[in-house]
Amino acid sequence: MLLSAIDIGSNAVRLFFSNVFEKDSQIIVEKASLMRIPIRLGEDVFVKNKISEKKIRDLIKTMQAFKLLIEVNNPDAYKAYATSAMREARNSKEVIDRIAKASKIKIEIIDGVKEAQIVGAIQNLDMVSDYKYSLFIDVGGGSTELSLMSKKGIVASTSFKIGTVRMLNEKVKESEWDDMKDWLLQYKNDFKDILCVGAGGNINKIAKLFGRVPEKTLPFNNLEYALSHLKRFTLQERIELMGLRPDRADVIIPAAEIFYFIMKIMEAGLLLVPKIGLSDGMVSLLYKEMQVKKKK
Repeated sequence: MLLSAIDIGSNAVRLFFSNVFEKDSQIIVEKASLMRIPIRLGEDVFVKNKISEKKIRDLIKTMQAFKLLIEVNNPDAYKAYATSAMREARNSKEVIDRIAKASKIKIEIIDGVKEAQIVGAIQNLDMVSDYKYSLFIDVGGGSTELSLMSKKGIVASTSFKIGTVRMLNEKVKESEWDDMKDWLLQYKNDFKDILCVGAGGNINKIAKLFGRVPEKTLPFNNLEYALSHLKRFTLQERIELMGLRPDRADVIIPAAEIFYFIMKIMEAGLLLVPKIGLSDGMVSLLYKEMQVKKKK
């Protein structure tokens, strides 16, 4: 079944197509294609609390293009979600209405807890079954979502206003870091039984450059080295010498710092990086919804 997801984030906007099916009672998501446009809505929202007219026009054009691609690919279904930046923009309703009128795409703004739960719903991962719990860590441009999972499902989910674009604009309150630490420490007695799972484009890139690629893992020591190594280069050097895209080269260090903060508190020696994100969770849940409808 071909399914599609539109993820309107604080850093980039993504259109994801995937083949979704079941195997051994597990939902399998195989990426068919992904388009990513770095509009960076958070640059406006986290500083001025609203989306500028230029970025609105860019977003409308992007959604119109996405709608054409959806019509050509003809997926069985698709959903469009907006996250942190759109949640906080005081003109979000105007933006969503204009997009709906121009592209016929209906966008749903989801809260941080739902965002965390969507990512946490991805269960068909190697290694997870070897642990009592898994902590899904999804670092975005505007927020970080955490979902603690057991084999039975979600134990707890939460969201913090700590994100890469927000950090670049120095808009993360110290209290958010304290709140994240407190939330993690309530599971201190279970730390040894928890596998950390990283989600998002930045940690995927870090793991590709500094991790154990065949195993899809990033040891804590490697993450620590990656952070210090990346900081040695200027932004331009990270683009020219390391081959990072301009919209990745600046946010990759804040992303590494967030993962480092979490893993250090948890005394986690290893991070599983299976190349997943919100879009994977969206199509997984969409598949489940369609299966339920079929049985009615």
